[in-house]
Amino acid sequence: MKKLFFLLLTTFALIGCSSDDDTIYDYIGTWSGTYEGSDKGGWNFVVGSDGTVNGTMHSDINDENYKITGHLNNSGELNASVGLPSKGDFRGKLGTDKKGNGSWTNAVPNPARSGSWAGEKDKKQ
Repeated sequence: MKKLFFLLLTTFALIGCSSDDDTIYDYIGTWSGTYEGSDKGGWNFVVGSDGTVNGTMHSDINDENYKITGHLNNSGELNASVGLPSKGDFRGKLGTDKKGNGSWTNAVPNPARSGSWAGEKDKKQ
């Protein structure tokens, strides 16, 4: 009976200690890339240890900068807004392979604009 108990205990301990669990630490650092669609340009942001995301998008067409602010969860799901002087979203997925992609929308300037983005984590990190 003791052997069965220890076997079950060991099995449950191993299941609970999976090394595949995602943590925010996989994503902390500087990320950058490009975006395209009805506008195009570059973007960069920093992911903090608490999952906060802060950065900018720069429009090659309008020569404007748009602030990116939001949050990243432990699974790499990005939910951010594009702010002043715009009103939109910057959403997507960052991977533990240090690559990310997603979509963006921007209601300002009129008419609304949208497209996709892709990038990667700074290789020095």
